[in-house]
Amino acid sequence: MNGSKYRTNKDQKSLLGRFLLILGMLFFLMYFVMGMAIIFWKDLPIEMPKPYRIAFGLLLIVYSFFRFIRFIKKDQQ
Repeated sequence: MNGSKYRTNKDQKSLLGRFLLILGMLFFLMYFVMGMAIIFWKDLPIEMPKPYRIAFGLLLIVYSFFRFIRFIKKDQQ
C-alpha cells in the first residue's frame, strides 16, 4: 500500500496538529474578513477617514496572507 492515496497512521496529523491547522486557518480568515470589513463597511463604528480605512484594511489583508504563507511552509515541513 505504499502507492496508496490514503495516508498511513504515521503520516496522519496528531490531534494537536489538526487543532493548530484549524486555528491557523481560522486566524487567516479572521484577519482577511476583518480587513475587508474595514474597507467596505460604510457605517464602521470607529471614526476613521476613508484613506486610513483603506490603508488599515489592506494592511490586515496583507498580514493575513503573510500568516497563511508562513503557516503553509511550516505545515509542509
